[in-house]
Amino acid sequence: MRLDKLVKATVAALEDIKGRDIRILDVRKMTSVFDKLIIVTADSARQGKALSNSVQEKLKAQGERIYGVEGEQVGEWILVDLGAVVVHIMQPAIRQYYNLEDLWAPPTRRTRRRATDGTAA
Repeated sequence: MRLDKLVKATVAALEDIKGRDIRILDVRKMTSVFDKLIIVTADSARQGKALSNSVQEKLKAQGERIYGVEGEQVGEWILVDLGAVVVHIMQPAIRQYYNLEDLWAPPTRRTRRRATDGTAA
């Protein structure tokens, strides 16, 4: 399945179970391990498990491979590895604490300051 279709199918599976604040991050310039990162908020461990199950069932039905799932026992932070896409299902406090959106944000360009003598500072 093409990357854009994989992302679309994953987001649809998350929306079916009322996942909140879905963010899709393109991380191809930062890592070669995966291409997209999807972060979603679950209001409880039960909803987190339901979101994880929804993603797995819908994508398996479309012939996709699930490479791994971590954290379903506790449910505060569940990771679903789809190969090119990694899904993070997090409860609000965990999501706020780890702040993956900022961690995986593209680096900002810094301009070099010039010292008064003309050398780079």
